[in-house]
Amino acid sequence: MERDATIAAALIAAARDLSVQLSRLSFGPPVSHVYDPLSYAWSGYESYLRRHAAGLRKILFLGMNPGPFGMVQTGVPFGEVAAVRDWLGIRVDVAKPMLENPWRPIEGFACTRSEVSGRRLWGLFRERFGSADAFFAEHFVANYCPLAFFDRGRNLTPDKLPAAEAGPLRAACDAHLRLVVSILQPDWVIGIGAFAEERAAMALAGTPVRVARVLHPSPASPAANRGWAAAATRQMQALGAWS
Repeated sequence: MERDATIAAALIAAARDLSVQLSRLSFGPPVSHVYDPLSYAWSGYESYLRRHAAGLRKILFLGMNPGPFGMVQTGVPFGEVAAVRDWLGIRVDVAKPMLENPWRPIEGFACTRSEVSGRRLWGLFRERFGSADAFFAEHFVANYCPLAFFDRGRNLTPDKLPAAEAGPLRAACDAHLRLVVSILQPDWVIGIGAFAEERAAMALAGTPVRVARVLHPSPASPAANRGWAAAATRQMQALGAWS
C-alpha cells in the first residue's frame, strides 16, 4: 500500500482544528456530559490516522458519532476494543476527560464492554479483506461528529439535540467533512445509517462525490440483528461500490 504521510498530517491538522472549534460550543439539559475523544483519547485517533490514512481512498464510510464503548474508549471510529487492538494494530494509553461521566467512565483499552456496532463493522471488513492493510488500501472509516453526548448513563445521539445547539455543531462538522473529502478524494461517501447519509448529502451537495448508505449495525436495529454483514454487503454490491 503506497503511503503518503502528508495526507495523514493534513487529516491530523483538520481533526485538531475541529476539536478546538467544538470545545467552544455548549450544550444544555438533558445533556449532562460531553466527551470529545479527539481531546482526551487523541493518542488513539492520531495513531489511527498515521497508520491507516496515509493515502487517497476510493470509499469513505461515515458514522454518526462515537459510541460509549467504542471510540469513546479507544479514540478510533467504531473502536470496539478487541478490533482496534487485534486487527487495526493500535493500543495506546487513553487519558481521562476533564469532566468524567461517572455513569460512563473512561477505561480505555481496559474496557471490557464490547461495542456491538464496531464489532460488526470491523468484523465484516476483516472477513471480506483479511488484513487491515488490504481494507485500508481503498477504504477509510470516519465519524461525522466526534462528540459523544450523555444524559447521565443514557447515550444521546446528535440528531436529538435542539436546533439552536445542533446548528453550530453541524456547521463545524459539515466543514470538516468537506475538508476530509478534499484530502482523501473518495469516489463514494457511504453513510453508516440514515443520519450520516443525510449529513453527507447536504455537506457535499454540488460535488462529484457519490453519497449512499448502508444499514447501521446497531443492535437496536432489528434488521441489523438479522444478519448485518450480509445485508451491508448486498447494499454495497447493489451500489456497484463493491464487486
